[in-house]
Amino acid sequence: MSAAYFVTGTDTEIGKTTIAAGLLHAARIAGRSTAAAKPVASGCQLTAEGLRNDDALALLAQCSLPLRYDEVNPLAFAPAIAPHLAARESGVSLDVPALQNAVQVILDKGADFTLVEGAGGWRVPLGGIATLADLARALNLPVILVVGVRLGCINHAVLSAEAILADGLPLAGWVANVVDPNVARLDDNLATLTERLPAPCIGQVPFLPWIAPQQVAQHLDLSRLML
Repeated sequence: MSAAYFVTGTDTEIGKTTIAAGLLHAARIAGRSTAAAKPVASGCQLTAEGLRNDDALALLAQCSLPLRYDEVNPLAFAPAIAPHLAARESGVSLDVPALQNAVQVILDKGADFTLVEGAGGWRVPLGGIATLADLARALNLPVILVVGVRLGCINHAVLSAEAILADGLPLAGWVANVVDPNVARLDDNLATLTERLPAPCIGQVPFLPWIAPQQVAQHLDLSRLML
């Protein structure tokens, strides 16, 4: 049975791609075929093959289906700024229907486990008044929330969960990703998140000085995902 999810985070730089790659790896070692999409990415590097984004490449490396880079990341921008600003500077419109069509190409591959990773948090702007939340709604995918565990994460996590549910999408699960090795009262923070987030915790990933998908996967449990 195939399953697809939209991956969002409580903020930028909280390890969405780290967790997404770990989830894909966990699916692969469980014998499931995998695919992924990073529909829009900024902060890309110019290579001989064109603009390439490290996050998109990390996802592509965990896809068992033979996908092209431009399928995984159809819109790539060089400036390391908000995607809508990078697109504006490049003269490109971030149109939800166009992004939906691009992602649908990946979904139609029919992998057992597919992830669509957003950029930043739930309300990251696209063109006009649209946000990445509108893309998730258009795709009608259940959501996995990556919580960057550091000071202030409880508020960010609860607000994000409320926004996801208010937009009519199910919160299939969340992951606690410890991004601050010195965060105070870690166990208490994790307990509070578990009490207040209306979805199962599918993993608690400790601060890892060396990060690899196979390491992250050891701390994740796909069987806890709803839907």
